[in-house]
Amino acid sequence: MDYQKYKIEKIPGTVYYIPQFITEEEEKYIIEHVDSVPKPKWTQLSHRRLQNWGGVPHPKGMIAEKIPDWLKKYIDKIATLGIFEAEKCPNHVLINEYLPGQGIMPHTDGPLFYPTVTTISCGSHTLLEFQPSKSEDCQGASVQDDASQGPTFSLLLEQRSLLILQDELYHNYLHSIAEVMDDHVTNNIANLHVCSGNYVLGEKLTRGRRVSLTIRHVPKTTKLKISVGK
Repeated sequence: MDYQKYKIEKIPGTVYYIPQFITEEEEKYIIEHVDSVPKPKWTQLSHRRLQNWGGVPHPKGMIAEKIPDWLKKYIDKIATLGIFEAEKCPNHVLINEYLPGQGIMPHTDGPLFYPTVTTISCGSHTLLEFQPSKSEDCQGASVQDDASQGPTFSLLLEQRSLLILQDELYHNYLHSIAEVMDDHVTNNIANLHVCSGNYVLGEKLTRGRRVSLTIRHVPKTTKLKISVGK
């Protein structure tokens, strides 16, 4: 697959959006495996819950762990696109579950990761919103002071799609998901013209349960136990 033909123009940085990257059968397969993991694998946050696979990223380095085959096949599928350099192949998967009405504050993914992030969406769409960051040091935390200006543009992430985000959008822009039950189709959606659905302006899109696979590379890894104390 030539991913470069899916580049979204007229927005800062580099973004590729591939609709229908996985099939309905693959989507079902992923969700079934996500739901079958032992309960302790989930980390419960105030507005969503998540799973880490490959290790838990930390500034001192991530203790590398084996990624199960059911996830490795999608790492390999993305790696074959040629997005990542050979020595920077994906080695970490963050799985987020968003129920209707759940979202995430404006943030960047920070310096722990190689500045290429890929996301597969399963179960439901969402609207990912972007705005420039005024903070010089956004290390993966929510930046509420920057959120007041509102989003500059957004991307509609459909079920079974793949988002590839790089360079300026990774470093200099915050991204967020609003805590709403429904999204509306507007001219602010930069990738609407390449989406698989036949959307019309003003249309209401009701969210369902969304499971996202964020697949990326953690450069600093170790096989030794890390001391996180001061």
